[in-house]
Amino acid sequence: MPTGTWDRLAPQRRAAVVAAAEAEFAARGFSGGSLNTICREAGVSKGSLFQYFADKADMYVHLAELSSERIRSAIEAVANELDWEADFFGSLESLLEAWVRYFYDHPLERAMTAAANLEPDPVARTAVREAVNRHYLAVLQPLFDAASALGALRPGTDTQVLLSLLLLLLPHLAIAPHVPGLDPLLGLADGDADHAVAIAHRMVNTVLDPYRADG
Repeated sequence: MPTGTWDRLAPQRRAAVVAAAEAEFAARGFSGGSLNTICREAGVSKGSLFQYFADKADMYVHLAELSSERIRSAIEAVANELDWEADFFGSLESLLEAWVRYFYDHPLERAMTAAANLEPDPVARTAVREAVNRHYLAVLQPLFDAASALGALRPGTDTQVLLSLLLLLLPHLAIAPHVPGLDPLLGLADGDADHAVAIAHRMVNTVLDPYRADG
């Protein structure tokens, strides 16, 4: 996480560093991202950069955190408008549609999500996934806990397993429509947003339908 020096930095300078770093990591990922390019684009020295963050991975995790906060804010706004008590699975389908469409409309968040999930460096990938997963679970865990308490799920449903599966599926559904080759069977990248939403519903329903109390 950023140092105290970063916190005391002028907002305009912080914004310049964040913009340069997001552009570089979104385009090239952690392994391919160049600190020299970030410094040049932000107008700071590399020495200054290491006064702001402990190392390159620390900066990368911070950017992933910022991106996750923006995504979470947008998705929570949709979730808060849905009537989960009346129709849990219908609400989940609406939220899933909002999720898939969000990444069509927000290329930076799409690129950051792809960079985080396709990163080959195990240290950076693990640190980023830990940061990102907290945001997924902060939204999903209360919804599934409530669904279980309200009887929307079959008795004995292992919600931890369902959440683990969604942690695998949701990043895939965010980026596979935009990265040819990630989905060789269902053609997520072969159509428009409506097509991707339909495939997303098909995939998630296959996972969740056996656990519907009304199924």
